[in-house]
Amino acid sequence: MLNFIIPFIILILVVVFIHEYGHYYFAKRYGVGVTDFSIGFGKEIVGWNDKSGTRWKICFIPLGGYVKFFGDRNVFSESDQEEMIKKYNEEERKKLFVLKPLYQRSLIVFGGPLANFILAILIFSFIYMFSGKDFTPAIINEVQKDSPAEVAGMKKNDIILEIDNNKINSILEVSKLITMSTSEYIIFKVSRIDDEILLRVKPNLVAGEDNLGNKVNRRIVGIKLSPYNNEINHIKLGPAQALYHSFNEVYFVTTSSLKYLGSMLLGSGDSSQLGGPIRIAKITGQVAEFGIIPFLSIMAYISISLGLINLFPIPLLDGGHLMFYGFEKLLGRPLSQKTQEGFFRIGMFLLISLMFFATFNDLKDLGLF
Repeated sequence: MLNFIIPFIILILVVVFIHEYGHYYFAKRYGVGVTDFSIGFGKEIVGWNDKSGTRWKICFIPLGGYVKFFGDRNVFSESDQEEMIKKYNEEERKKLFVLKPLYQRSLIVFGGPLANFILAILIFSFIYMFSGKDFTPAIINEVQKDSPAEVAGMKKNDIILEIDNNKINSILEVSKLITMSTSEYIIFKVSRIDDEILLRVKPNLVAGEDNLGNKVNRRIVGIKLSPYNNEINHIKLGPAQALYHSFNEVYFVTTSSLKYLGSMLLGSGDSSQLGGPIRIAKITGQVAEFGIIPFLSIMAYISISLGLINLFPIPLLDGGHLMFYGFEKLLGRPLSQKTQEGFFRIGMFLLISLMFFATFNDLKDLGLF
């Protein structure tokens, strides 16, 4: 159990700290007072005050964190400000978040998700520079009889160039792109002798296990791949190339995640794969056993997920506050406190429902349902 819990706590502490530091950085840049920088919720375990009066602390429940600004009853701004502002003198008002220009408030809120994306880019760049990136061509070694691939016309020795318009740089990318596809048909571009051919493959959905032994519903097309002459092309990249491929990976994961969530909302996606903290802890522990590079990789993917989820236009999340600022820009004034509170109740309901559903999937994955 400790093999799962310790890596999970380390991962969450790093990813959450980076997220909250993104808020903190822009707040300090624009002169906003920060009273609390908390990793976790509930009772404080350890903490200290810095020279500016910010209380840095780690709390008992490590599933999140927050940055509290000077003068705010909660993390972000309020619309009915007059009574609150009267309590402060002119010098103190300069530190109030709610009195900052709209673009500064927006950047402070956006800073958290931005920091998560930057963390992922830096992790991938580190991996590509010091461990390397695989560029082994994806050559089909076998097409299984009566499989979706054979029905679509795939043949042995075809070289896979693209999947759903995503360029294939490595044999390792093929299974990832097949797994993350959401449409009924997967479009393959293959090279055959001197021709490039487009093939539409309708995958089978088969219950099985991933490489870590976790239960998943897998999209199977029925091909086996092998490197040409069994030669693996693993290359350590320079800083510029590493950065380029890191941006591409973050962009791919972000867009694929949005497509997957969109397919679930439309009823065509596999909602059983949506997991919560229990599944993340389990997978983190399993991956950590393979070494530091796989652990850093899963940290990067979790960081992308945290940044992306926080940008959803749901009150209580960063995206919800950005949505309010959008209304403020359009209307020329903030929404009333009553209207915001109504949105917050809806947001709370959505988040609790999502947490309940994800936890149910986690417990079912453990065989408790």
